[in-house]
Amino acid sequence: MDAAPFDPTRVTTFRKTVTETDLVLFAGITGDFASNHTDEEYMRGTPFGTRQVHGALLVGFMSAVAARALEDARPAGLTPVSLGYDRIRFIRPVFPGQTLALRHEWADYDADAGRATADVELRADGEVTAVARHVVKWVRG
Repeated sequence: MDAAPFDPTRVTTFRKTVTETDLVLFAGITGDFASNHTDEEYMRGTPFGTRQVHGALLVGFMSAVAARALEDARPAGLTPVSLGYDRIRFIRPVFPGQTLALRHEWADYDADAGRATADVELRADGEVTAVARHVVKWVRG
């Protein structure tokens, strides 16, 4: 596997406005009903002034942009597999109603290992709010 199984210059993007439904469904699915995500009255009394979007939900949105990037990285006989995300950092909170713009950009490729990494950036209303390094491996079959 010499050539990268993807276009190394390709940048994949994804946009989404975080809705009330997103927060409620995510809390219900995961069981994370922490006050900072579900109790608006409580959060009004904090420096944030409103609820925060779950960090794990933000990672889920990172996965959404990565999945789109991998759709274009499927050469014959190889299947891309996400090995996870390294160096995830939440730089500032994201609040319900904010519009997210995610960007997945290939960073490097190791032909011998069949592995690549990509930088993932999440912006909320134009400000960088989270970053991560996505690790991918291609397997035969």
